[in-house]
Amino acid sequence: MGRHAGPSHPADLMPADLTARMRELTGERVPFVHAVVVRTQVPASVCPGDDAIVLPDGSIEGFVGGRCAESSVRTAALGALRNGEAVLLRVLPEDAMAFPDSPGAQVVVNPCLSGGALEIFLKPLLPPPVLYVAGDSPIAVAVAELAGSIDFTARTDGPAGAAAVVIASHGRGDEPEAVRAALDAGARYIGLVASRRRGAAVLAELDLTEEERRRIHTPAGLAIGARTAPEIALSILAEIVAALRSGELVSEPVTEPEAEPVAEPRTAVDPVCGMTVTIGPGTPHLTAEGGRDVWFCGPGCLRAHAGRR
Repeated sequence: MGRHAGPSHPADLMPADLTARMRELTGERVPFVHAVVVRTQVPASVCPGDDAIVLPDGSIEGFVGGRCAESSVRTAALGALRNGEAVLLRVLPEDAMAFPDSPGAQVVVNPCLSGGALEIFLKPLLPPPVLYVAGDSPIAVAVAELAGSIDFTARTDGPAGAAAVVIASHGRGDEPEAVRAALDAGARYIGLVASRRRGAAVLAELDLTEEERRRIHTPAGLAIGARTAPEIALSILAEIVAALRSGELVSEPVTEPEAEPVAEPRTAVDPVCGMTVTIGPGTPHLTAEGGRDVWFCGPGCLRAHAGRR
């Protein structure tokens, strides 16, 4: 099979367009997976360097192979989005010739492939977590300045959508309201910059559940002997990173309240070839007796199944 068979590129997106699209998605804080073909074995419809992006709804923009290979990429990419880890995907036909092994790769045996083999690198690109900083004290300024260097997006426009909140208003009387707003917004880490005595007094003004109390850290920051505003900011961000790496924080982008959440695509097993198929608007399917939907990796398997009926 020749590369990019047919009158036009199957995805109708050239590399420059794909790069611009990736910048657009990054700017809009939309998570996606960048899939790049790194190795092929003929016959194959792609070449090393061909790439595509996979969105959270399972849609693919770009080109990383025919319908069956694309189905395998879609399923693996959505898994990478869920766990946030890059993966090297090997898509092999049942009767593949010798294809050099890649230790640690995820292997999918695809009966639909026409003899070729592919290796595709899938890299999830997730928006950095949002850190809301309340207050204009030197510590608040230092936290906001340092946050960008560790790939947080610092905001000062409110806690909605923030994974972490730092309140550093230096006892100006608005801390209880700020803590409550952060709790109600769903922030998993809330750092209150205050002495132990002041922090305890602020929390005493709030009717907190046990779960809410666990999300509040006061005094905020790790005990590293920090004295200056930048040192205190460093200790706070270190505590936030520890919470992020432990899984305490929600690192994936938070959907705006008025937006409809994206439903995670469902999967099904093709009854002809046994492939796991991610169900999307263009996934071939037919309705069996009793109204049961049957899904397929491609038209060939659908026709084969229909011929058996």
